[in-house]
Amino acid sequence: MGLLDGKVAIITGAGGGLGRAHALALAKEGAAILVNDLGGSVDGTGAGNTMADAVVDEIRNSGGNAVANHGDVTSADDAQAMVAQAVEEFGRLDILINNAGILRDKSFKKMTEDLWDPVVAVHLRGTYQPTRAAYLHMLEQGSGGRIIMTSSTSGLIGNFGQTNYGAAKAGIAGFMRCLAIEGVKAGITVNVLAPNAYSRMTASLFPEGSEERFAPDKVSPAIAWLCSDEAADITGRQFVISGNRVTLLYPAGHTIADKADGMWSASEIGQKIRDSVADWPEPATVPKLIF
Repeated sequence: MGLLDGKVAIITGAGGGLGRAHALALAKEGAAILVNDLGGSVDGTGAGNTMADAVVDEIRNSGGNAVANHGDVTSADDAQAMVAQAVEEFGRLDILINNAGILRDKSFKKMTEDLWDPVVAVHLRGTYQPTRAAYLHMLEQGSGGRIIMTSSTSGLIGNFGQTNYGAAKAGIAGFMRCLAIEGVKAGITVNVLAPNAYSRMTASLFPEGSEERFAPDKVSPAIAWLCSDEAADITGRQFVISGNRVTLLYPAGHTIADKADGMWSASEIGQKIRDSVADWPEPATVPKLIF
C-alpha cells in the first residue's frame, strides 16, 4: 500500500532533475503520473519527446503507471490538454506539481527583454496555465486536490544575477498564498516548494562533489507526503528543502514604531526607523547551505 494509491498526478517539467525525481517518488507511492516535458534545454530553447518518454519508461519498468505529455506549460490549450489526457487515461486528477522552469541568468545592468520575458513566462505563466486547468477540474470533480508550486530562495530571499528568475519565483509564492485561501472550501491545498537540489539547471551553483548530498530525489519524499490525504490540513505554506533538511519559511512582522494619535512627520518617523535598524532581524530566514 502506498500513500498515493488511486491518485492521479500531473507533473510539469518532469523529464529530468527534480521533476523526474517527483514523478518517480509519487509513482512509488502508487500514483499514476502524467509526465509533462517540452524537452528543451536549460535556457528554454529547443524541444523533443525523449526526456518525458524516458521517465515514463522508468515508471512502467518499475511496475507503475504513467503516460507522456509534451505540451508547453505557457499555453492555455496545452494545459487544458494535459488535464484532459490525465482524465482520459486514468479517470481523474488529484495532484498537480508545477515544476517546469528555465534559466537565463545575467546581472540586471545586462538584463534584456529576451532574457527577462521567457523566464517570467515559463515560470509564472507556466504555473498559472496548468494550475488554472487543474484547479477548475478539481472544483468540478468535487473531491479536493493537491497543488504544489515551485518557487525558489532567489525569489523569497534573493540572489545575484537572477532578477528575472527571482521576480517570477516571488510571483509564484504570492500566487500560492492567494489561491490557498480560495481553495480551502473545496479541500484543495496549495503549497510552495523552494528546493536546493543539484540538477542540470543548478549544477553551476554547487561545488564539485555535492551531487549526492543535494540529489533531487532527496527533495521528493516530503512532496509526495504533501500530496497525500495525510496532508489535507496543510496549505498556504512555503517549504525550503535542501538535501535531507526541510525548513518552513514563514513571514514575521517586526514593529518599528507606533503612534496612538495624529500622524508622524517625515523627520520623526525617519528617526524612529534609523534608531531601530540595529534591532532589525536578518533578512535571510533560511539557513545558509554549508558545503
